[in-house]
Amino acid sequence: DHHVNYGSGSGLQDRVAFVQSDPSQYDASIRLADLQESDTGTYQCRVKKNTVAVHEVIVTVQEKPAPPQCWFEGELVEGSSLLLRCFSR
Repeated sequence: DHHVNYGSGSGLQDRVAFVQSDPSQYDASIRLADLQESDTGTYQCRVKKNTVAVHEVIVTVQEKPAPPQCWFEGELVEGSSLLLRCFSR
């Protein structure tokens, strides 16, 4: 039907669009911009020509890792050993 059903209160209206301007030309792919954790869910593509074809895709958006915290242990002396440690939440 040349439209995207966004669901209720999903906040997707400004971030979802068809990849091709005319989905009736055999490409009903959509692009979801600015992914957010709340976008995790099941998405369904329903194409109707002579019959109806339905395909579901499960999308899981993971949180971006925090910047690592790094430090070293040991002396900064030429020829000595040094241990570099990094940690990220």
